[in-house]
Amino acid sequence: MENVWLWLIYVMTFYAFLPGVISRIFGFRVFKKGKADKEIALTFDDGPDPKYTSELLDLLKRYDAKATFFVVGSHAESQKDVLGRMDREGHTIGIHNYYHKSNWIMRPSTVRKHIDRTNHVIEKATGKKSIYYRPPWGIVNLFDFAKLGHMQIILWSSMFGDWRVKVGPERMKRRMLKKLRPGEVLLLHDCGRTFGADEDAPANMLIALEAFMLEAQRKGYSFVGIDEMIKLTDAKRPLKQSLGKRSVIALWLLWESLFHTLFRLKKVGDSEEPTLHYRIIPYHGQEITFEDGGSLKKGDSVAELHFDNRTLSSIAASSKTPLATGIKLIREVESALPELADQLEKDPDAQGIKALYGITMIHRGATRLGFEVLRMPDGLFARTTKIYLRLLLKVLTNAKPRKSGRKSKERSELISPRILLMPVDKIRELSSLSRNKLQEETGKLISGVDKVITTVGEEAAAIGSKHVSI
Repeated sequence: MENVWLWLIYVMTFYAFLPGVISRIFGFRVFKKGKADKEIALTFDDGPDPKYTSELLDLLKRYDAKATFFVVGSHAESQKDVLGRMDREGHTIGIHNYYHKSNWIMRPSTVRKHIDRTNHVIEKATGKKSIYYRPPWGIVNLFDFAKLGHMQIILWSSMFGDWRVKVGPERMKRRMLKKLRPGEVLLLHDCGRTFGADEDAPANMLIALEAFMLEAQRKGYSFVGIDEMIKLTDAKRPLKQSLGKRSVIALWLLWESLFHTLFRLKKVGDSEEPTLHYRIIPYHGQEITFEDGGSLKKGDSVAELHFDNRTLSSIAASSKTPLATGIKLIREVESALPELADQLEKDPDAQGIKALYGITMIHRGATRLGFEVLRMPDGLFARTTKIYLRLLLKVLTNAKPRKSGRKSKERSELISPRILLMPVDKIRELSSLSRNKLQEETGKLISGVDKVITTVGEEAAAIGSKHVSI
């Protein structure tokens, strides 16, 4: 019996305790505090609540503040209108498991089911999937780091015991004012219907929060979503590159500009620093049957995607690993995909396309956006593409060479080139133009109803092309 208990302690130590300590103390694979000038991130767990979440949204609106809500799927399922309001008012929605259970007592597959089920609820309410995840009580297990590579795990820099009524609004306010500093990620709760919490505790939180926001506003602070805080933090990371590396990157970007001119790539959007480019070309590969029916044949028209290398260079320079680069790419692509769909819908050259097409080395998580991920057929094209993309990865990232072995081979497989395809029907689903047309037709049938405001279905994926993806 003693040996059984000893083994249980060993297993729990490596499965749960050590990963939790490493993530909290060293920030390994998690984001818990930002670098900013006058910005603070407010985050709220456990909701939405039928009463307090709406009151909180009213308060945030009065102060023109953006926040991040890590929702419990079972609570959100009956509050889809509240999720819709969060999205419409510019807040970020993250995942806090379907039930408020600790990852320590769940298998990795169960954790993944919680995340997927909650993401389905969020997508039905907003048209978007989330890439942000906060495990209940901030507790991660060993496999969360490996199995949730497509998600950004968010912890916090400060919490205040606001789930307990006895703390009271005055004491809570004093605690919060001590953390009135730029870059803080504050943990609060807009729902008290979870284990260990008091049901009416959010009432005190709202009182303390308003006093805190009033003082913060007086001192010139602003409140941003966690996505914006991450972007601000990335921008403040110093870029340490040798003269030789900068020279190689400059030459590579010169080739990028020449390639865009020669092959007449179109940039997505009006920005001087776009995220994506594309060109309309005939498909030259083997016939592919889509999962939902239909097929792509040789000669069919496709929109070939290209990630902007200048943007990629900026992202990769502040990333320590290819996986870190991939997470940042997802955030960029998340906002660019709907704009691309709109542009393709208006582009006369793109009217007959069958699919979006690209080749990328970072493809984890692309399927949940509607992309189909396919292995490249063996041959000269596959081998040369692999060499090109690995060279691009080496030039633009700060990744160090890794030793050979099983783990190295697994990582190599993870970032080996793959074909990404999105059928044209799914492209249309991303288009805000199509959604607005549908809303206009619906509005004609309903008298006396105010104009319905819809939002673009932004989604993240690590996408690219044979020339510019990693």
